[in-house]
Amino acid sequence: MLKKYSFLLFALLIIVIAGCNPNNTKQSDADVYKVVKIKDGDTLGLLSSDNQQVTVRLAEIDCPEKSQAFGQAAKKFTSDLCFGKDVKLIGNEHDRYGRTVAQVVLTDGTNVNYALVKNGYAWHYKAYSKSTELAALEQQARENKLGLWQDASPTPPWDFRREKRQPKADSLQTPKPKKHYHKRKPKLEYAA
Repeated sequence: MLKKYSFLLFALLIIVIAGCNPNNTKQSDADVYKVVKIKDGDTLGLLSSDNQQVTVRLAEIDCPEKSQAFGQAAKKFTSDLCFGKDVKLIGNEHDRYGRTVAQVVLTDGTNVNYALVKNGYAWHYKAYSKSTELAALEQQARENKLGLWQDASPTPPWDFRREKRQPKADSLQTPKPKKHYHKRKPKLEYAA
């Protein structure tokens, strides 16, 4: 009889301990954000549960710039995928512009970063990521000619940005000297 009660007591103790385990608890609403703005394919505006705006740059990927081929398509894909939806962030680093750099995951488990690469709307940003999964998704999108991979040789956004920052070849010439204009001295009128 004592064995029976000690087994039940032990089982009850295990259940209580498992119920108190913080890893088994559901994530709080503080970890959930609402997507309220799509700035471009890889930059989102989020609203926290306490109404704080957060700008998030999607980690490990780089979408074409808005003025670049497929830039607007990447923005539309991101918007269709997550605008107005609740998301969670994986990672909490900040870039030099003060943006949070993270992976964005929808409540249904869809990883927005991975979806962009998988569908051909972003590059795996190898300078900042060693993810073999993202590399494989990019390779698959290239082989299937999805999104930006329809172009024979698309320009990576980091090269596009660098080209915009560099002065053009014409502007490397020596500028012409400015003309200096002197004020005319007023004519003195002589009274006769």
